[in-house]
Amino acid sequence: MKGLLLEDRWAPVTSEIGFLETDAEHAARAYAAWQAGLPVLRGVAVEVRPVMAGSLEQALSALLPLTDSETQRHLFIPTRSPWTAFVENGWRGTDATGPMRYMARTLGCRVLRVVAVPNTLRGDKGRYGAVSLAMYGPHQTEWLNYIRAVNVVNDGGRWVFDQFGEPFSFEKLEQYQARRVRDRFTFDMLREYLHHLGLSPFEESFYLPPGTPAWLVEKTGPLVVARKQYTLAEAREDL
Repeated sequence: MKGLLLEDRWAPVTSEIGFLETDAEHAARAYAAWQAGLPVLRGVAVEVRPVMAGSLEQALSALLPLTDSETQRHLFIPTRSPWTAFVENGWRGTDATGPMRYMARTLGCRVLRVVAVPNTLRGDKGRYGAVSLAMYGPHQTEWLNYIRAVNVVNDGGRWVFDQFGEPFSFEKLEQYQARRVRDRFTFDMLREYLHHLGLSPFEESFYLPPGTPAWLVEKTGPLVVARKQYTLAEAREDL
């Protein structure tokens, strides 16, 4: 899987990314308001601040250290498009499904969940591969608020393909019949589909137009007592 963002140096953080079709600051403040209103946060303070960075990696560094149990920091990154990227500081990587589904309804916009994980499993070491694209909308659909989803995933050693919703006009439907399951939706197809939607999320230059900050939502206060912190290197070693 060649051509991953930052040559996959920031995996698992960037192995899954959310995208919202709205302004980065607007998205960050709406997300902070949602988090601050959750009763399970037990009076935790939720702050929003801009992060000026000269590079994407400098912006991502605002997420460190990574944490287990509860994610504490969530980063909204502007792009050279109408879309804003979303990543967070979970040591297992970003989990965009819940936040993106909720934000689509709250902000009344389309959102995406993009997953690209190389299949590196050898014995009991490495990662199960996955290539996934899901779009959610602001309204209830036949299944939650999914508009379209296409996925190929190594599910415990067996490759599985599934799809939901009405295909986009640019999809290569004939490829979904490929004999080898993992060939039915490839990383190259994912990049092509995203290009049709106006995104180039695996190119560093796509992020942080000059003069624009990323926006960090940070939770502080009495979080889970048993929380453990990780450097990026420690999280990557565990992969």
